[in-house]
Amino acid sequence: MLLSLLQDVSIEEKIKQAPNSAYEIGVFIGSMLPFVILVGLAYFIYRYNKNKKE
Repeated sequence: MLLSLLQDVSIEEKIKQAPNSAYEIGVFIGSMLPFVILVGLAYFIYRYNKNKKE
């Protein structure tokens, strides 16, 4: 994870060099996946702590 923060990757540049549209979809999903995982983790931590109080 720390390595991904240190990398300076331009998504627009990858899409311009994409061999086909499937690669563009993969780049989009790959760029959104870390955000979705963090949101899901935050939600589960919130639900766990909320249920623990009750």
